[in-house]
Amino acid sequence: MTGMGTVMNVAGILAGGLGGLAFGKKLEKRYQDTLMNANGICVLFLGIGGCMENMLAVTEEGLKSGGTMMMIGCFALGALLGEWMNIEYRMEQFGEWLKEKTGSQKDACFVDGFVTASLTVCIGAMAVVGAIQDGIAGDYSILAAKAVLDLIIVLVMTASMGKGCIFSAIPVGIFQGCITLLAWAFLPL
Repeated sequence: MTGMGTVMNVAGILAGGLGGLAFGKKLEKRYQDTLMNANGICVLFLGIGGCMENMLAVTEEGLKSGGTMMMIGCFALGALLGEWMNIEYRMEQFGEWLKEKTGSQKDACFVDGFVTASLTVCIGAMAVVGAIQDGIAGDYSILAAKAVLDLIIVLVMTASMGKGCIFSAIPVGIFQGCITLLAWAFLPL
């Protein structure tokens, strides 16, 4: 079913956030650090593997590379687009609105937790490529793996930064959901 990957990812973030609220005080800092380091290594290997799969090819003549300029161009375009949209400011404004609507005015870390967690779980190739793959082929395997990684990330972040991190499920749902729907809509073309 198209969109199932995003649903799984949002559910993983919510579960991680609730787990962070419930058990965060019991999870010592060294365990939080270990979980974040393990997650970082997993993301690094997944990213390198995905990148190398499409950038390097073994041929009869040897090792051939390709797509390097595309990658550099995409990074530059993404950075410029984010700055043009002033995305960090808009995320902070949305975080302030959420803080008010959830009655969390006394939570000094709410907005920082929301923005940090949102950017952490939204930015990256797994979100984009996984959502496109879900929309085009109905294959949500990348987003299922991302859901597990994000569950752990948001659990640890919620334990240290508070409940604002849980609301990172909203931008993930919007961001990945829109990409999935666009990929699905352009499929007939």
